[in-house]
Amino acid sequence: MDIAPYLLLATLEGLVQASVLMLTALGLSLVFGVMRVVNVAHGEFFMVGALIAWACGVYIPGPPAVGFVIGLVVAPLFVGGLAWLADWAVLKRINYNPEGTIVSTIGMLYIIQQFALLTFGPDARAVDAPFYYTIRTPWFGYSSYKLFIIVIALALVAGLWFMLRRSKVGLLMRATQFDKETAQNFGIPVDKVYSAVFAIGAMLAAIGGVLVVPNQQAHYLMGTDPLLLSFVVVIVGGLGSIPGTIAAAVLIGLSDGLLSVFFSPTLAKIVSTLLVAIVLVFKPQGLFSGKGARA
Repeated sequence: MDIAPYLLLATLEGLVQASVLMLTALGLSLVFGVMRVVNVAHGEFFMVGALIAWACGVYIPGPPAVGFVIGLVVAPLFVGGLAWLADWAVLKRINYNPEGTIVSTIGMLYIIQQFALLTFGPDARAVDAPFYYTIRTPWFGYSSYKLFIIVIALALVAGLWFMLRRSKVGLLMRATQFDKETAQNFGIPVDKVYSAVFAIGAMLAAIGGVLVVPNQQAHYLMGTDPLLLSFVVVIVGGLGSIPGTIAAAVLIGLSDGLLSVFFSPTLAKIVSTLLVAIVLVFKPQGLFSGKGARA
């Protein structure tokens, strides 16, 4: 049996999953790295982005590409505004207390989830891809939209990296992360930085939801798996480590793709869980953590 087509398919599927996972996990890692907040509601921001993409595809007239592009713009803006409001109304009021933020974001999770259930209903919603061009290989055809996901994800990660390392906004974020009190003494508006970081993290999750929804149906419970996988990536890569999160997302995405094609998706999830357990026991700071690795 020729293994090459199966290996190529598994690698492509793994890269697609890694791309979406990278965006979602980077949002979670950025929030924890700068704010020290474990955002349990992160998966619901992913879900809201997907539902907005579905709504734009259904209610905006024209070809699917028009609704998709509008959804790709509207979803992160709406979710970013929602996250900013949640930060102002809840997290800021409890002074970003670590235990309090976990309980608060669990509450946000259920509120957003139940509101989505009441608004959109329990049914899964299919979304048309913006284009259907198939790229032919010697063995099979592959969706060009899935390759588009990889390209968009890489572009967004590169933009985030540039913002963190080369912009004034990134400098303020890194200064706040390094020492909150000193940053305040130098006149940095730490509260505004926190609000911006929480919104950016949510926007990355929403973009991930928009990108993935043409490949799977949108529904009000779809935020659970991205949240759990994002936690896996963040733990393996190192809490708050942006390079570690990117490396771990690629590692877990590829392993998931390979195991799902050659064995079963269930085994892939088991291996991811075992990897987290091993990392927590032998290297609790993460496989890729180290000096200079933070956001």
